[in-house]
Amino acid sequence: MVTGLEILLLVLVLAALIGATTIIQTIRPFIVNAVVGLLVLFLAQTVFGLSVAITPIALAIVAIGGFPGSLLVILLSLFGIAFVP
Repeated sequence: MVTGLEILLLVLVLAALIGATTIIQTIRPFIVNAVVGLLVLFLAQTVFGLSVAITPIALAIVAIGGFPGSLLVILLSLFGIAFVP
């Protein structure tokens, strides 16, 4: 026999599952942007020998901006405006 407590727990688990799915779908583009941007920064440093200071602000720009954000950080570093090690 199903009790009220079991029904309540089932509803809470379903709500948590739906909430987690929504959060993951919302965060996924930022994760992809961050990975692509960090890969571009890594390749710029290892392959092309560019030196870029990796700061929390640079990481935020790369995470939000993705590939264009990483290019912005690289250009600012090249011209000596910001993110210079």
